[in-house]
Amino acid sequence: MIRVAVTGALGRMGSMIIKTISGREDIELVLAVEVSTKVEIGKDICELLGLGKIGKTDRTGETGIMLTGSDELENALEDTRPDILIDFTSPDAAFKTIKTAAGAGINLVVGTTGFTGEQRREIEDIIKESGICAVISPNMATGVNVFFKVIRDIAKTLGNDYDIEIIEAHHRFKKDAPSGTALKAGELIAEAAGRDIEEIGMFGRSRGVIGERGEEIGFHSIRAGDIVGDHTVLFAGEGERVEITHRAHSRQAFVNGAIRAVTWLYENGKPGRIYSSWDVLEIC
Repeated sequence: MIRVAVTGALGRMGSMIIKTISGREDIELVLAVEVSTKVEIGKDICELLGLGKIGKTDRTGETGIMLTGSDELENALEDTRPDILIDFTSPDAAFKTIKTAAGAGINLVVGTTGFTGEQRREIEDIIKESGICAVISPNMATGVNVFFKVIRDIAKTLGNDYDIEIIEAHHRFKKDAPSGTALKAGELIAEAAGRDIEEIGMFGRSRGVIGERGEEIGFHSIRAGDIVGDHTVLFAGEGERVEITHRAHSRQAFVNGAIRAVTWLYENGKPGRIYSSWDVLEIC
């Protein structure tokens, strides 16, 4: 049985992950965490999510998993000793959680996006120095990672001869732009085409005369309604264009990918290693 902690337990992803875990026989929820200011702290997470009491009975006869405040994360990890902590929250919150979990020797599955370059570098150092292992991915959906492979392979052939634009759309509450998935797509394309995304990435275009198009890879972000997540990469040449699109119809696709990452990491993770969804899916 894999013992799992989930942060952002009342959020869109966290709540769906917990609901999915409740139907599994190989994974057990042992800790649910939310921001300490939430009024629900101290209440049974499973009852809050409409699952009833699914926790095991303890020696006092009580059941259930009480929602823990983020300020108590360090002590809670010591008390519950999960095998893996799953984080789909915000960059700053996830950064703190990663440091706390690493200090407690807890392995990680992280799907949070929007980390700064400095945060990403520090996260890599923390994981390697602590000796834990982690799967960190901007998008854990199986289909998205196939999408990544396809656009990388196309870029190897077309990347230097075709104009490239990346268009992504998400719900109105998403805070970071471009999405982590769009950025990852740009990085893969640039690498395949022998370019540096830090030099040629262009994020939107302003009104007015913009001059002749160069070798940039354009990023365009849409935030509207309840769009779960759409990503399109456009390769446009003279007389033709190739468009590759992935659309997420439900967040369950991301949840399934996270659960798959948990089981893979539990069975295959090595100390000090950081893995991606490509490792989990054995994509070359």
